[in-house]
Amino acid sequence: MGVRTILHYPDPRLREAGKRIEKMTPELQSLIEDMAETMYAAPGVGLAATQIGELLQLFIIDIASDDEPSDLRVFINPEIIEATGTITWEEGCLSFPGVTEEITRSGQLKVRALDRGFKPFELEAEGLLAVAVQHEYDHLQGKLMIDHVGPLKKRIINRKMQKRAEAEL
Repeated sequence: MGVRTILHYPDPRLREAGKRIEKMTPELQSLIEDMAETMYAAPGVGLAATQIGELLQLFIIDIASDDEPSDLRVFINPEIIEATGTITWEEGCLSFPGVTEEITRSGQLKVRALDRGFKPFELEAEGLLAVAVQHEYDHLQGKLMIDHVGPLKKRIINRKMQKRAEAEL
């Protein structure tokens, strides 16, 4: 299939939670490949299935810098099982093109998920990886970057994204 269309805020589908995945299928493998192509083409460091209209508990992350080999990580049915400390990071989101905001999240976390082979794993993360995991995990719950900012910033972002949506019509 290739590169998919990324939903932009205020698309209501971004507020829908993903459903648990019961088994690995060829269609799911194809979806993961499409998500990777879409994320790299955007370009971004993470993408949740819900951002392309697939209501599944699945996200991918690759935080490798441009001069490093790809480090694609697949998270199926992820659960954050431990979160400590705090970190503030300038975050962007493929569903909010052109918007970046400082967001405070947990600084360290432990996540449990299934990998691309449908095998369970646990990962301890900090820094950008911890931020990316929490950001994408939020998408699977129907929670967005805009939910982490104050009322004034929320109105400004909302107005900017509404204008963008109207211009795309």
